[in-house]
Amino acid sequence: MTYSDRYLAFMGMAPKRIPHWEHWSCPDAETYLTGIDYYEHPRLCRERLRELYPQLGLPIPETDAPIPRPDLDLQGQSMSTDEEGLRHVRWGDKVTGHWDWGIRFHNLEEVFAFSPLENADFTDFPMVSDGKQDFRSEEAIYQRYRQRWPAEWGDKAPVGEAVSVGFYNTMFMWPLLTFGWELFLEACLDPRFERIMDEFAEINRRVFRAFARLPVNFVICHDDIVNSRGPICSPKWMHKYIFPRYKEFWGILRAAGKEVIFMTDGRADAYADDVFACGARGIITEPYADFKTIARRHKDCFLAGEGDNRILYRNDPAEIEAMVRNMVDTAHLTGGYMMCIGNHIPWNVPPEAIKRYLDLSAELAHR
Repeated sequence: MTYSDRYLAFMGMAPKRIPHWEHWSCPDAETYLTGIDYYEHPRLCRERLRELYPQLGLPIPETDAPIPRPDLDLQGQSMSTDEEGLRHVRWGDKVTGHWDWGIRFHNLEEVFAFSPLENADFTDFPMVSDGKQDFRSEEAIYQRYRQRWPAEWGDKAPVGEAVSVGFYNTMFMWPLLTFGWELFLEACLDPRFERIMDEFAEINRRVFRAFARLPVNFVICHDDIVNSRGPICSPKWMHKYIFPRYKEFWGILRAAGKEVIFMTDGRADAYADDVFACGARGIITEPYADFKTIARRHKDCFLAGEGDNRILYRNDPAEIEAMVRNMVDTAHLTGGYMMCIGNHIPWNVPPEAIKRYLDLSAELAHR
């Protein structure tokens, strides 16, 4: 039986070559690494990048049609303001949208009057892609996701492959993205909020029951439950509204033979033990966390995200090498580890620094 390095890393089985999981959106680096203009020949550029750095696993565009360069590049600007006064900045080969979550709600009374179950068709709701769906039918959710994989797979993914599906709103993100930060934090301690969270949980039961039937080996469950300094909500609140639901949902997946990888921005230390206790196989987070302590506390857990783009920004060869060596040291503490710049590789990271990071990883990231 052959197992991919990514599968082995997810499972804590210590592959000899430590694989990568990179949050990648730096077109200039692709041009620099390949010598092919990313915007003029996006397919040729990606094909060459895959030859040079197959460990990145970046998708290849279907066509080689040129991609328009971002307007901000053409204007020599880093930020623009649209007709409505909303600000936009560069992101990858495009510009960002605007954070308008909660735009439909103006006060707490509107929040407490809202029923997620009565409004479970979120298709036209201002929401990130995973949440912008119709959640009224478990079967419809299943059918939407099932079409991503070959029919002949049935309900089983190939053994030893890191086939996965992800969901952005595991629980915490639902009220945050529905009501926006301010109203969410104002409402979350009110007893009336319990009914709302119960209804979001029922939506997610449909999602995770559908996922349990999919031909995948892993489910990536995303919730930004911490920021760069640590918890957003108290342990008491989390143990009432969030962690019991994780345990329930992930139990559904694990009973179907799926493993859970938990993803959160920020510093995951404070809640890492809780996340593992709920049934996660591992965590992908950001470099603000103490990865070595987590690795020592949870034998052969999966971890990723220890690399720091602030170090890449400074483009100091010695500092980048020290970072890579530190990451490899952590990888020797757990059989589950991936090289990953946890706080992203955005468009303005120096391409030379990215090349140095990738080349050093190719040289040093092995057991």
